[in-house]
Amino acid sequence: MMTVGAAQARALAAGLERIDAQLLLGALLGVDRGWLLIHAEDAMSEAQAQRFERWLSQRQDGVPLAYLVGEKEFHGLMLKVDRHTLVPRPDTEVLVDWALELLPEGQEADVVDLGTGSGAIALALAHRRAAARVTAVDLSAGALAMARANGDALKLKVEWLEGSWWQPLAGREFDLVVSNPPYIAGDDHHLPALRHEPLSALTPGGDGLDSLRAIIAGSQDHLRPGGWMLLEHGFDQAAAVADLLRQFGFAELECRNDLGGQPRVSGGRRPT
Repeated sequence: MMTVGAAQARALAAGLERIDAQLLLGALLGVDRGWLLIHAEDAMSEAQAQRFERWLSQRQDGVPLAYLVGEKEFHGLMLKVDRHTLVPRPDTEVLVDWALELLPEGQEADVVDLGTGSGAIALALAHRRAAARVTAVDLSAGALAMARANGDALKLKVEWLEGSWWQPLAGREFDLVVSNPPYIAGDDHHLPALRHEPLSALTPGGDGLDSLRAIIAGSQDHLRPGGWMLLEHGFDQAAAVADLLRQFGFAELECRNDLGGQPRVSGGRRPT
């Protein structure tokens, strides 16, 4: 019979980080990390041990931990995730923090999150800026269902719309546009390691810029004068995104670095 401590040791020997091993066991047993330390000698049931072995095998194959435990924390919110959505990354919180700077607390504003996935960005903004009217769009019905479920669980008001980028937003204008679109180039060597996440949310193919091009071009009909657009992109795409923003008349261009110091989020303002 496998004990809790033996299971953790097995996970560490298999190459998992200690925090991953503890989160995996905690989700399996329905306990917190502190409990695991106190109950290391407790025996797991046969069913629990078998499930742990399956999860360990999947984790070794590159399945994200968030898919196994079914949730991921983002900007202080616990979000449900599954294979229809990308796993929210801490680097995307840089985009949220910038957006919050542009949205004074208590001031009304119309905000749209394009390609919302799990709803991470939209829900973080709705959580921190109650006066903002937040809309979120995604082409994937599965992703949108997960985002809506997250919104319902958190009791946060967001308008969820299914469609491609600007398509479901005809005739509407916004004060702030945010997006973490697919931006990995189609031949990028990192893609095989991300094979368990939805490919359409990772790459548009080609040079990786097609989604960014569509969002920036379409913003001309939807972003109010004086409004801002913030876009997450690859670490080597900042110059190309800045050129696109300039091409469509954006001013006050700025780029912010991710947690690793790489250029990750670019933004600009539509002149008044």
